[in-house]
Amino acid sequence: MKLKLAALSIALLVTGGAFAQANDTIAKVKASGVVTMGVRDSSGALSYTLGDGKYTGYHVEICNRVIAALEKAAGRKLEVKYQSVTSQNRIPLVQNGTVDLECGSTTNNVARQKDVAFLYTTFVEEVRIAVKANSGITSITQLNGKNVATTTGTTSVQTLRKNERAKGIDFKEVFGKDHSDSFLLLESGRADAFVMDGSILAGNIATAKNPADYKIVGEVLSVEPIAIMIRKDDPAFKKLGDDTIKDMIKAGDMNKLWDKWFLQPIPPKNTKVGLALSDSTKAAWATPNDKPMEDYAKK
Repeated sequence: MKLKLAALSIALLVTGGAFAQANDTIAKVKASGVVTMGVRDSSGALSYTLGDGKYTGYHVEICNRVIAALEKAAGRKLEVKYQSVTSQNRIPLVQNGTVDLECGSTTNNVARQKDVAFLYTTFVEEVRIAVKANSGITSITQLNGKNVATTTGTTSVQTLRKNERAKGIDFKEVFGKDHSDSFLLLESGRADAFVMDGSILAGNIATAKNPADYKIVGEVLSVEPIAIMIRKDDPAFKKLGDDTIKDMIKAGDMNKLWDKWFLQPIPPKNTKVGLALSDSTKAAWATPNDKPMEDYAKK
């Protein structure tokens, strides 16, 4: 009986230790020597694939800086693994420990904050509409009776439906599994418009076969803070990530990264996204915070 109780106690200690480590990223990577970055295949200049398992982008670079700080905290060099995520599986993969930090194009909102945590906002997005340049579409009202593409698991179509200017407009939703798939719906004529974050639209247009065939039109549908996602209840890693972002802002590194990824030619085609730094993003950097999009809507 004593042996059974001892074995049970050891099992409980091991299970408890594993559970604690699951929400302690610094301890987790120190023990394993591996950190896994969640990345996107086609999230504009924020996060995208170069092929052959290589990923790059604005958020990927910021995450590399966070990982450098994580290595110092863990006291060891870490092997960085990339895990491609989609709009549908990104939150579960962070929650279950498959991904340690998600470096894509995720909107920080109240609903998601129940499941995950966000580092300080690094990018404030404006949701817009992309169409073919010869479509004649210039506003939300002209989407009535049209096919509108968006990416499964994103907030964009919800945003469009809630927009006051969209009242009485009846459109059909068509879904792409990722942003490149959604853009292909527009490119192939299966959709008349693609509603998504402006940076993602601009990035996909910049890398299209004929960028001049497309344009971003209409009103700003919503303003959304985009941030790097981590597990909930991990205060040490949250502080490490937030401090890294604050230091980057203070040193002027965030401005340099913006210039590099949004105003200069980027690989693989050396095209420019051409997205100027918005006043909303400047304001987020001026007072670093992890406020959800609902706070922006109150303004």
